[in-house]
Amino acid sequence: MKRVGDIPVNATPVLELADVQKAFGSVIALRSGTISVHAGSIHALVGENGAGKSTLVKIVAGLYQRDGGTFRLKGEDVDFTSTAQSKSAGVAIIYQEPTLFPDLSVTENIFMGRQPTGRLGRIDRKTMRHEVERLFTRLGVAIDPDRLAEGLSIADQQVIEIAKAVSLDATLLIMDEPTAALSGVEVERLFAIARSLRDEGRALIFISHRFDEVFDLCDTITVMRDGAYIATGAIADTTVDEIVRQMVGREVTELFPKQETDVGGPLLEVEGLTSPGVFHDISFTVRAGEIVGLAGLVGAGRSEVARAVFGVDAYREGTVRMLGKAIRGGRPTEAMRAGLALVPEDRRKQGLVIESGVGRNIALAIRRELSRFGLITTSIENRAAKEWASRLEVKSSALDTIAATLSGGNQQKVVLAKWLATKPKVLIIDEPTRGIDVGTKAEVHRLLSQLAGEGMGILMISSELPEVLGMADRVLVMREGRITAEIDRDTATSENVMYAATHASEQLK
Repeated sequence: MKRVGDIPVNATPVLELADVQKAFGSVIALRSGTISVHAGSIHALVGENGAGKSTLVKIVAGLYQRDGGTFRLKGEDVDFTSTAQSKSAGVAIIYQEPTLFPDLSVTENIFMGRQPTGRLGRIDRKTMRHEVERLFTRLGVAIDPDRLAEGLSIADQQVIEIAKAVSLDATLLIMDEPTAALSGVEVERLFAIARSLRDEGRALIFISHRFDEVFDLCDTITVMRDGAYIATGAIADTTVDEIVRQMVGREVTELFPKQETDVGGPLLEVEGLTSPGVFHDISFTVRAGEIVGLAGLVGAGRSEVARAVFGVDAYREGTVRMLGKAIRGGRPTEAMRAGLALVPEDRRKQGLVIESGVGRNIALAIRRELSRFGLITTSIENRAAKEWASRLEVKSSALDTIAATLSGGNQQKVVLAKWLATKPKVLIIDEPTRGIDVGTKAEVHRLLSQLAGEGMGILMISSELPEVLGMADRVLVMREGRITAEIDRDTATSENVMYAATHASEQLK
């Protein structure tokens, strides 16, 4: 038995990929995918979006077949042609947003397709329920086995997927950005489960852009860049700076390139906005050339306020004004005409037509302006989209590349390009860098700073405190549907922002 850091691991890797290649036509997605994962370890896999991580995982999952290289599982050469083969071999993938059957119970979801039967061939529900209770006890979680999956939190859905993997005796679990939509408490619960699975002798791969989580949870780390293997090492022997340098191939010296701007007059004014049970008496102003950060814990109501201001969701009381003119609630088209734009939190479901091309997505919000006698062609869309695709450096070989095939960072750039093509006066951007890599984060931050410098007003909603503190001129803090503090950039700290987010009775200025 050898050791990785302080963790003893078996000599034969559970998973071994060496110089694995995968191409889609002329596009090379994976040049030399290499990773070796041992039982009893949690192995981090990191890299920028487009580095090849997802392609590598899909090969292990049986969604793609490799074009070359070595693929071994538990010492044997394999080449899965379906996800069913991968699962039966002991591989489980825990995605950021699991897909359960909402109309079935937790128990039925765990045993879907393999329900135990009694002597007369009827499903043995008692045995199923008993096994699920045993699984949840083993994992240290309290979820009702009989409740429907519909309405479960992302965190509980992930636990159900893990329970399913354990019931199938999976030896390799791959967790792909599992914490992106979780609160701090939910992350700690997930990590406790991951550590218990490691201690049972299972092998885990943890994919994340959050370095604090990687260094807290994992014992080994593999870095990829541009579809190729870069390095593997023990977490204890490396630093965040070294990992970042390996990921991007350069030094990222300024993650928050905030430039000083001359703040102008009010652009967006929100006064007394109220939606009972969601948010109450929300008032703030966004001025020209200003980035206003909206901070708070998960569930504080930040996204709901953004959707109401843009007109996606209705509200009962209050007013929204652009350049002094009131915008009627519940009318996104009116908000757009007034100069508002909203980049939503969920880029795949709310920001993109995922099966359409890059050019069509970028031109989507300005199709009326582009149409001639009610008609619009792909060439017209692409001409209009080219400027913003170029400015945001969207990495795709052509504007007809399907959005679903892009990395998360490039998808975010496409959504940004779509709304910037409308030439807004105020940009509302919800979680601008969630799930994207450190290099792309710096690019997005630089763009936001440039836009503010050109006179645009920006309302930036973010759950990442360093992002809020690094980019905002003012910080508004929400708790339980109310604004509890407004803090200037010069006095904003992690401590006073978090205090305002957790103590509604205190007002910090």
